[in-house]
Amino acid sequence: MKIKSLGRRVAFLGVLTSLALILSYVESLLPPIWAAVPGIKIGLPNIVIIVLLYTQGLKEAAAVSIVRVCLVALLFGNVMTMAYSVAGALLSLGLMALCKRANIFSVVGVSVVGGVSHNLGQILVAIALFDTAELGYYMIVLAVTGTIAGVLIGIAGALLVKRFEGIKL
Repeated sequence: MKIKSLGRRVAFLGVLTSLALILSYVESLLPPIWAAVPGIKIGLPNIVIIVLLYTQGLKEAAAVSIVRVCLVALLFGNVMTMAYSVAGALLSLGLMALCKRANIFSVVGVSVVGGVSHNLGQILVAIALFDTAELGYYMIVLAVTGTIAGVLIGIAGALLVKRFEGIKL
């Protein structure tokens, strides 16, 4: 389902941006899953990004992702939140797009790549900001949690991608 009308396209992307923003807020209300491991989230808004990547394309997924990250940082975070989130979002989306285009993974596999690479992007920013490579060891924990979250988000995303395929806009 590729939307051709500009008006419908803008409205559709606006609704999905709002949905991603709401999912970010809902996720912020959830109790920490792994209290002993800071910074871990499920990544609920990434369901929207997966659906967009598979139904509309990279441009649309990137636009919604960047707008959502900036709005979340402005509403619920700060400049540092934005730096970490933008790095994670860009690396994640880029690698997910490459994997989708290469057709080497299912939707769930692409989501796992996104979850792990999002964490990697954030760790790289932390290493650059704090000038300490030792933070890289934290990536071991984040790779495991990113994989688990990626599978969960990927399953939800795959189900929605199938549902959206039949919609004509």
